[in-house]
Amino acid sequence: MLADSRSKFKLLLAFLLVVLVAVLIIQNVEPMAVRFLFITVIMPRAALLAITLLAGIAIGILISLALGGHRSDRRLKDLEIEPPRQ
Repeated sequence: MLADSRSKFKLLLAFLLVVLVAVLIIQNVEPMAVRFLFITVIMPRAALLAITLLAGIAIGILISLALGGHRSDRRLKDLEIEPPRQ
């Protein structure tokens, strides 16, 4: 029962975050110059915010995948039962 309410809470929180990010992006449509190394690009601020958001999500997923395997290995070792010694 508790896990179900946590899952609903996480889903609601994710939905609210998506709505807030969408409002932030929609309100920032004026063009701006973005300089990266030797390249200057003029793009709407909304596009820059969307690109930054997607890059952050991608980095978060990659980090969680990289660390997730180690964490589950530790859990499996904790769950393993050693045979009795004679």
